[in-house]
Amino acid sequence: MLRSLWLFSFLLLAGWLPAQFGGGTVTIDSLSSPRLDNAFGEPTTRAMSVYLPPGYATSTVRYPVIYYLHGFLNDHTLTVEMIATLDEAIAAERIPPFILVVSDSKTQVDGSFYSNSGFGNLEDYLAYDLVKHMDANYRTRPDRLSRGVTGHSMGGYGALKLAMRHPDVFSSVYALSPGALTVVGEYGPNSDTYRELAGITTMDELLKSYFPKVIVAFGRAWSPNPNKPPFYADIPFAYDADGLLVVDPAVLDKWYAEMPVHMIDAYRENLRSLTAIKLDWGRNAGDRFVRQCEMFSQRLENAGVAHFAEEYIGTHTSDIFTPGGRVSTDMLPFFAEYLEFAAE
Repeated sequence: MLRSLWLFSFLLLAGWLPAQFGGGTVTIDSLSSPRLDNAFGEPTTRAMSVYLPPGYATSTVRYPVIYYLHGFLNDHTLTVEMIATLDEAIAAERIPPFILVVSDSKTQVDGSFYSNSGFGNLEDYLAYDLVKHMDANYRTRPDRLSRGVTGHSMGGYGALKLAMRHPDVFSSVYALSPGALTVVGEYGPNSDTYRELAGITTMDELLKSYFPKVIVAFGRAWSPNPNKPPFYADIPFAYDADGLLVVDPAVLDKWYAEMPVHMIDAYRENLRSLTAIKLDWGRNAGDRFVRQCEMFSQRLENAGVAHFAEEYIGTHTSDIFTPGGRVSTDMLPFFAEYLEFAAE
């Protein structure tokens, strides 16, 4: 079932839009796919929010599409503030009118990491089924040069991976403070994360944690094991009965194969075929985010892959999808420059 939420400028406080400017609309849509079939109870029908720009209903224009991938713990919901940010950027002419879509990719452990696994092939669903659905049901410009992919945190990771593997579908990528680029910090063996995980034996306990839950989400995405309850995933680091660290190199290699820092050599030519690549990160986002983003950018540079990389003053979550934040002032203008829009 579709339902539309009309946004009017009188709903937007603090003068985000000129009084005479009407806002865009958001349609709540859904899509089922056999690619999402799994034996673990993850949904095979996914909701999505589709932002349609002001004037969409009365025009015949075809619009480029920005595919936004949400972060860990989040879903497809576009809040009033997020919609106002999109409206304001169009009103301020930072970007011509566009369509933005965000699909629910949340799982039982709060994040899919946009991967193909025994818990559902989320990567292929997004790259093929969702794009096909958008082109068939909305007035899009059905061409890779008019498709960009972006996201924040886990979504930034997913955006980079989708762009690396599917340059025939997406032409440009902007990763907002991406995570899960490599094994560092709380993801690494010298953190307390794996000791904490070793003491967790049920899903109820896991869901009350944070970093152990992230690690299990990695495992379910990149090294699923249907014969290993209760989490059904292999993990590369564990502790034996004597409290000594044990490393499983085969599982670690599976993780590296899905982590962008380690994917660059295999997908170098795909990366070089993209129109534009950018990532950013907050200086105060925490050591793991700063380190992995710097590592990814350095590896891209070493591989001869042209890209933009920017550290800004902020945290991992400050001023992202807000008026005057990174989406409005950096991400959307990036796509205004690098996507193809309808001729005026």
